[in-house]
Amino acid sequence: MRLDEFESGHAVAKGISLLFASGKRPVSGAIAEFAARCPDVSLTHDPAGSHHSDEGESFDGRRWVELLRSGLTFDLVGLAPGEPTQIPETEHCFDFPDRETLLSCEALQLLHGPHLAGGEHSPPVVRGLLALARDLVHHFEHLQAVAWPQSRSVIGRRYFESTITAWLDGGAFPALGLTAFAQTDEGALQSLGLEYFIGQELCLEPALAYDKVAATRLAIRLINQLVLMGGITGEEHVMAPDGSSLILRLSDDRRLIRVWNE
Repeated sequence: MRLDEFESGHAVAKGISLLFASGKRPVSGAIAEFAARCPDVSLTHDPAGSHHSDEGESFDGRRWVELLRSGLTFDLVGLAPGEPTQIPETEHCFDFPDRETLLSCEALQLLHGPHLAGGEHSPPVVRGLLALARDLVHHFEHLQAVAWPQSRSVIGRRYFESTITAWLDGGAFPALGLTAFAQTDEGALQSLGLEYFIGQELCLEPALAYDKVAATRLAIRLINQLVLMGGITGEEHVMAPDGSSLILRLSDDRRLIRVWNE
């Protein structure tokens, strides 16, 4: 297993970061206790407890363990008393005070195990990763938030736990957090992070985006449908909440779903 999740001192946009209060990152023994208490999780490898540790070779000297959930393995990197992992750069805060508070935290990184390489975007793997992150948030009181690099977002613990749990139980996709939104220079509203789930981003054209609150609500509804559909392959016609008709059409490179009033 090689370390390719860290480059030039910055965390690459992989996995999910778990943000703990300063000095409160768990040791491997605390993770073992967590796994013992969580029926869906097993601790399958702890290099620090092995006679022949490959810790330094694998994660640049950072302490780590391997966890199994739903038949999928994930690596939890940055345990105390070793060095924490880098906090990803963020632009959006959901149920979290501000970026200054973020910088006071210490991060662990939860990464897909090597056997999942190439399958990180598949729905079962995505759900497994987020479910394990939710389990860790529920167990560790000093885990203050998570950072989701795909949308450059930090999500407070209560909001993350509640929205992910609702989604795992069959509810709506947690678009606010796992995706974020920004206004383009032309006045359109475009998503950030949806591509990770369906290979496409969403863009509400300016005529639909002049009221940002209403546009965000519409985008959230559309994202929930798009995640269920796995994206679109051609032109789609859907009905907006106000009863108007919308056209969803792919850009030339097929990576952007543009939305107009019909």
